[in-house]
Amino acid sequence: MNLDETDRKIIDSLKNNSRLSWKEIGGKVHMTGQAVAARIERLIDSGVIRKFTIDADKEKMGITITGYITVYMKTTRHDELKAMIKSSEAVTKASRISGDGCYLLQFAVHSQEELVVLLDAILLFGTYRLCISVEDIV
Repeated sequence: MNLDETDRKIIDSLKNNSRLSWKEIGGKVHMTGQAVAARIERLIDSGVIRKFTIDADKEKMGITITGYITVYMKTTRHDELKAMIKSSEAVTKASRISGDGCYLLQFAVHSQEELVVLLDAILLFGTYRLCISVEDIV
């Protein structure tokens, strides 16, 4: 699907505030709310827009530890690791990577105990390198 400038502006508006009404977005892209709704529906149907989400305050939710884990596989059980990652509430993003390591996981947990549970689960598949976030910049 080819995106035009209007599609990109609609997506940017939704990224900044997914609660905007179609009419409010229409004002930004010089279209009617109905036309914006049709565009958004097309973007959803084509898979360009996969989901709508929120940006919640981690501290107010009690999440005190965030960071990254590089996973180094010692087994060929990749499908089992992927299933564990998908079922983990602690993992917020995961990518299979090239270079240093096999997977890069971003995590957010409420406590050290919760982090230890995640790390122990990873040890069933290989080793890891842990980087704790000390400041969110963006």
